[in-house]
Amino acid sequence: MNQLEQLKQMTTVVADTGDFESMRAYRPQDATTNPSLILKAVQQPEYRPLLDRTLQEYRHCSTAEIIDHLLILFGVKILEIVPGRVSTEVDARLSFDFNGTLDKARQLIALYDAAGIGRERVLIKVASTWEGIRAAAELEKEGIHCNLTLLFSFAQAVACAEAGVKLISPFVGRIYDWYKKESGINYQGSDDPGVQSVVRIYNYYKKFAYQTEVMGASFRNAGEIRALAGCDLLTISPALLQELQQSQEPLVQQLVASAAATLNLSRMEIDEKRFRWEHNQDAMAVEKLSHGIRAFTADTLKLEAMVQGG
Repeated sequence: MNQLEQLKQMTTVVADTGDFESMRAYRPQDATTNPSLILKAVQQPEYRPLLDRTLQEYRHCSTAEIIDHLLILFGVKILEIVPGRVSTEVDARLSFDFNGTLDKARQLIALYDAAGIGRERVLIKVASTWEGIRAAAELEKEGIHCNLTLLFSFAQAVACAEAGVKLISPFVGRIYDWYKKESGINYQGSDDPGVQSVVRIYNYYKKFAYQTEVMGASFRNAGEIRALAGCDLLTISPALLQELQQSQEPLVQQLVASAAATLNLSRMEIDEKRFRWEHNQDAMAVEKLSHGIRAFTADTLKLEAMVQGG
């Protein structure tokens, strides 16, 4: 078997793309989207008709409503290809807005419901701010499952687990980027700080029997993926899916739940004060979270400009 096939035997493989053809080619279980991926997709000729269709059908709606309908249209099309779930993101400008996040998540789920898509097939992506995590806790109680994104610190991961969210997405590659820029070191495999972050979170979750799923995300190279083989899920770009598919080398499982359960770890008690303090102590996490929110917001604004320009 090639490495992608081997990986699928130990980890749920998720496509990190808005490209339908890539999903058909690599047959992932789930797919994730974000504003940047949707913006990239609608700029391509083969996906422009989805934007045009949405603009025509909802021309009397507000820009925000049109974008919501566009996101759901992409999600529905994706779910015609993948057998599992699709992740659809709440507007990053709501990252510090508890009530706004709740409202937007409910609106997105209502649109999926109207399209005949069951809640079990949708994950609502929410930024891993304190406000986002608390909103996700409420949404989970309503049966709206959440994918907590832009996750960089251990404090974020602990708070998400305590909140009972369905899934978290630690951003491996963006952590790597920060440490490489700071140190000048081209980290490899298990020495990669992004990989180490996911390993720590995974072991902690399994040790204390949290049900929250860990999905490594934002990879820079296939070595990071190989070092996390065995993680609950990994969301992978088409280029790296292709690289794995083309390799016939044996793939060794690195993360094992039963082994993590035997580790001698201390449990972190977390509340808002502890969360904010611990997160603030991690300079990388503070910088990358704020940068990620700004970047997703910038792409949302570009998408809005496309909608307004027709």
